[in-house]
Formats: sequence, C-alpha cells, structure tokens
Amino acid sequence: MSAIRTAMVLAAGLGKRMRPLTDRIPKPMVAVNGRPLIDHVLDRLEAAGVEKAVVNVHWHADVLERHLAGRRNPPRIVLSDERGELLETGGGIRKALPELGPGPFYVMNADTIWIEGIRPNLAALAEDFDPAAMDFRLLVASTAASIGYEGNGDFLMDGESRLTPRPERVMAPFVYAGAAVVSPAIFEDSPEGSFSLSRLFVRAAEAGRLYGERMEGVWMHVGTPEAIAEAEEAIERSKD
Repeated sequence: MSAIRTAMVLAAGLGKRMRPLTDRIPKPMVAVNGRPLIDHVLDRLEAAGVEKAVVNVHWHADVLERHLAGRRNPPRIVLSDERGELLETGGGIRKALPELGPGPFYVMNADTIWIEGIRPNLAALAEDFDPAAMDFRLLVASTAASIGYEGNGDFLMDGESRLTPRPERVMAPFVYAGAAVVSPAIFEDSPEGSFSLSRLFVRAAEAGRLYGERMEGVWMHVGTPEAIAEAEEAIERSKD
C-alpha cells in the first residue's frame, strides 16, 4: 500500500517498573544513549515519512509537553490530553481517531527502541499491510534474541504471517515490539472509555486478520532502570 503519513504514539503510561526514574518524569523522557526514548520513536517515524504524530499524555504530562514543544523536526505533534482519565492503549487510540484520519496509521509505544536492520522496519510494515485482509500488522521480534526481555513471548506465527496469541504454559517465539500498522475500522465497535489494545489483537486474531512482520535488527526491552545499560551496550556494539 502507499506510505503512511499519520501515527499514534502511546506515551501516557505510568512507568511504574522504571521507578525511581519516573517519579518526576514520564517514562518516554527516560534517556537511552543520551536521548529520551520518545525522540528515538519520533526519529523512526520521521525516517518513515510520517507527517503527523498524535501523542497521548497523562503521567507528568507537562514535562513531556514542554519537551515536544521544543522539537523542530517532523512529524508535526498533536497532543491527546488524558490528564483527567487514563484510557489505556486501546481507549487512548480511540479518543485520538479524529486526528488520525480515515486510513491506516502507525501505532508505536513511546518506549520502544530497536537497532535497525538492512530494511527499515516501519517501511516494511506499511508496504506489506493489506487493509482488505488485515486489521493489524504487528512488528514482532524474536523472544529469545531480544535484549532485556525475559518473558514468554506473545505470539505464534503461521506460514502466511498470521499471528495467534500465545497459549497458556507455552513459550511463544515472537514478542510484540511496540510498533504496528492499524486499520481504524477495528475501532468501530470498540468499547467506550479505558481498554487495552490487546483486546482488539485477540478479536483480530479470531477473525484471521492479525498479521505480523518479523523485525530486522534487534529489539530492546527497556522496562527497568537496569535495562538501560544493557540497551546502551547493545547500541554501542552495533556501531562496530
């Protein structure tokens, strides 16, 4: 499909596992390799040709708002204010839909970070997205090879790149890397208020409309203060 020009950046979480760093700043402002996480995300979107990014804010919203106001490079930033009520990932996107437009858009977690491979991952997500067949195309990384990730993975993938959520008591080979292309149609009958995007992942999977794109490069899960040094070491190694 044609290039995607809008994105939703999910930046409203409380960052509890990143404390004490997030006692006074939101998690997207935590620095990795000398720059806030959210700048790494916005740089990826800029490189992918995104012109407009909606960023939702809640925890220490003023800190994030001031930082974004000083950013001069694309994409253009539009804030979605959740100071009054934290809407979770799904509810936050639903609230922002009027700003995101009628076509498919990127969704990115504000704390997702990776070392790029040969083919830019966001471009691959957009190029392979077919709105007639897909509600979501998720960027997924290797559960075993990701930096700082110690969970059991999120998805199984079949030969046509369809994803199935991980069954209980199973180690899944793929973990969601915090970036996706989304069709706004999936939100047409979504619930009001706060809800998790994972609810819509399950619905799409049941309909055979949840697909994945294997990440080229290395995904880094920066979930705790201790994980920052591990991510920075991986970035430095990638420069050799």
